[in-house]
Formats: sequence, C-alpha cells, structure tokens
Amino acid sequence: MEKAREVKVKADEEFAIEKAKIVRQESQAIDAAFDKKRKAAETALKIAQSTQTNRSRLRLLQAREQYLGELFNAAREELLTLSKDEGRYVQLLEDTITQSLLQLMETDVTIHSRPQDTGVVQRAVESASGRYKDVSGRKVNVQVEGSLSKDCAGGVRLIAAGTKIMVDNTLDERLKLLEEKMLPEIRHELFGINENRKFYT
Repeated sequence: MEKAREVKVKADEEFAIEKAKIVRQESQAIDAAFDKKRKAAETALKIAQSTQTNRSRLRLLQAREQYLGELFNAAREELLTLSKDEGRYVQLLEDTITQSLLQLMETDVTIHSRPQDTGVVQRAVESASGRYKDVSGRKVNVQVEGSLSKDCAGGVRLIAAGTKIMVDNTLDERLKLLEEKMLPEIRHELFGINENRKFYT
C-alpha cells in the first residue's frame, strides 16, 4: 500500500511537471504567434501609411508638373505673339543672327527660317552681316531658306560647312534651353524648398 502511494505521488509529480512544461510551451507558442501577428499588423500599417504618403506626394508632383507645363505653354504662346510684332521680331533676329554668325565664324552660311519669315530674316541678315563684319573683320555669304516648320514659334537655324556645324536659334529651342536652365529656380520660386531633396545642382 505504501509502495502504491509512492508510485501515485511520483506519477502525480511527473504529471504536474509535464503539464507545466506543456502549458509553458503552449503559452510561449501563443505569445510567439501573437508577436508575429502584431509585427505583421504593424508592418501592414507602415506599408499602408507609406503608400498613402507616396500617393499624396505623387499627386502633388503631378499637379506641380501640370502647372509648370501650363506655365511653359503660356510662355510659348507669348513667343508666338512676338513674331507678329515685326519691329521687335526683326531686332531679335538681327541679334540672334549676329550672335550665331560670331559662333560659327564661317564664310558660307545657310539660314533656315519659317516660310513666312524669309522676308524679315533677309532684312535682318543685311544688318547682322554688317555687324558681324564690324566685329570679326570678315565677310560672310548668307543664303536664306524657308525650310523650318510653319508651326515653329520663329527664330532661325544656321548651318555651315555643308551640314557639319549647326547653331539652333529658333525661339522653340531657346525656350527649351531656358526651361532646362531655369527649371530649378522656377520650382524654388513657385513651390519653395523641397524638404525631400538631398542634392541640388
């Protein structure tokens, strides 16, 4: 009887130890599963917040780009009106042709303009070639061709040495260069400093 009681007590102790071990293991498994779910929920929340932030930034950037596009389109429309003011346009052509001739420093140059501008370009060439000669001491033979697109805003493209050297002084090209050069400054003026930008050129 004593032996049976000892066996029962020992069995109860072992059962209690095993039970405690199983309960502890299950408790740890439940804690681990809970931690995993909590971390997954936190990650999902961070991803959702990041996605929302990125969408907001993207919408803002798209709105800014649209505004800048409208701004440059308005500038192009303004350029189109410039060629209608013949006095200002001839003066601009004289200056750009003189500048281009001085860049080229060639004896034979072909100037390409819009078909509707050949007359005013010819007038501008007379003055510009004189100014060129005064500055460089060289004569230049200029041929004018109305080969640029009618949709072009105006201006001229000069070609020399066959077709090897070109100076593009069309109003479209000058606006494009200005857009590229001034874009950072325009963005800064319109929208302020970009907090997310690390480097500036």
